[in-house]
Amino acid sequence: MSGALQALLALAPSPQGFTISEFAAQMRAITGQSEVEYGVRRAAYDLKKIRGKELVMKVGSSGHYQPLSLGLKTVAALVVLREKVIEPLLAGIATPRVGRKLKNWSSIDQHYETLRLDMRSLLQELGVAA
Repeated sequence: MSGALQALLALAPSPQGFTISEFAAQMRAITGQSEVEYGVRRAAYDLKKIRGKELVMKVGSSGHYQPLSLGLKTVAALVVLREKVIEPLLAGIATPRVGRKLKNWSSIDQHYETLRLDMRSLLQELGVAA
């Protein structure tokens, strides 16, 4: 589903909206799948799920879809949260830091380090991580 949200974000600036086939092409570009693996039928199914979450709406009786304003904000937040926070955080949890700290840490680096250490402690307490 994260690929579908990225595709939606990429197609959002289209003034007339986007079609199912454009969505399918964008998904194939993001995921690297072939047309057989991710066709228009699967794209229609994914768009139906996204419509159910009220992130996009169908434009009249045309075959075009338009992201909703609040839905677009939600999608952007989810994509950024996943790619810029969760993935680096989980990658940092798996490998503990050994050695000296960097001399010029930014405040963002310090926040990531705090999150990494707290998340590692939480996962240990839950019995998920060693």
